[in-house]
Amino acid sequence: MKSLNKAISASLLFLGVAFISCGSSSKSDTKAEKTEIESSVQVPAFNADSAYNYIAEQVKFGPRVPNTKAHQACGTYLAEQLERFGAKVYNQYADLVAYDGTILKARNIIGAYNPDAKKRVMLCAHWDCRPYSDNDEEKFHRTPIDGANDGASGVGVLLEVARQLQQQAPSIGIDLIFFDAEDYGTPDFYEGRHKEDTWCLGSQYWGRIPHVSNYKARFGILLDMVGGENASFFYEGYTQRTAHSAMKKIWKAAHKLGFNRYFIKENGGEVVDDHVYVNRFRQIPCVDIIDFDIRSRNGFNPTWHTQDDNMEHINRNTLQAVGQTVLQVIYNEK
Repeated sequence: MKSLNKAISASLLFLGVAFISCGSSSKSDTKAEKTEIESSVQVPAFNADSAYNYIAEQVKFGPRVPNTKAHQACGTYLAEQLERFGAKVYNQYADLVAYDGTILKARNIIGAYNPDAKKRVMLCAHWDCRPYSDNDEEKFHRTPIDGANDGASGVGVLLEVARQLQQQAPSIGIDLIFFDAEDYGTPDFYEGRHKEDTWCLGSQYWGRIPHVSNYKARFGILLDMVGGENASFFYEGYTQRTAHSAMKKIWKAAHKLGFNRYFIKENGGEVVDDHVYVNRFRQIPCVDIIDFDIRSRNGFNPTWHTQDDNMEHINRNTLQAVGQTVLQVIYNEK
């Protein structure tokens, strides 16, 4: 992945204002998105220690790279956790073709709450790990990452959300979606042709073939790298164009909760992430909450795609800010 000023096809790649999506922004700002955050609803308290432990449990399996035993074992763990927390669980198994022709045995895992409700919000994160540390020293380029922040943090937050949903059901339907094969995109050192859309393979598959026929949701929230130290969540470019109202609602909720140091009401970079394909193929406006580091050369947290993406750099305060904000939004959605 390159710096903010250089465009290259990648999972979390900043493309500046030049990125053009096939998704339709005209369908993004639904009436339902404009619901104001109210204070009358009793919102559960997010437990950052619990989320931290769910992240640690994933990391214990080892790098969750598709086609590995760690990946298989962790997938079973995630599905079992959702079942334990009362969700109706769907498993999407698919053979997906990686940038180099490798067949990835992928698994999208979905947990549905109040599955018969027509009014729904989707929450999502990717659960796989990058097979390369291609932002690290060259000797580590072909070494998988732990993915504590890039992958496990979003899933850990959503597992804690699932635990709260079981204890106190919201008034609408909620779907938790763990996308697979997000982080197997073309590395910089690859000598072959860099093909488009080699990242986010799980969400591309789900977007074309959702777990429920004709699946609809008011909006979605994607969590990616939401556990890092000194995290800052700016407005992401593609989100602004396709999910503007939902984005503003989320940042407003965060500021009301006192998390303005994390949720910055300023423009950040633009990134190709799972939210792009949720919108492109399902026309669901999806907000990407992702850590931008405007001081770094690539725009991301210093641990991104390196061997330092481990539990030592997961911060409970960041998890608290993100998790409580998500709960505030979904429990006030009518």
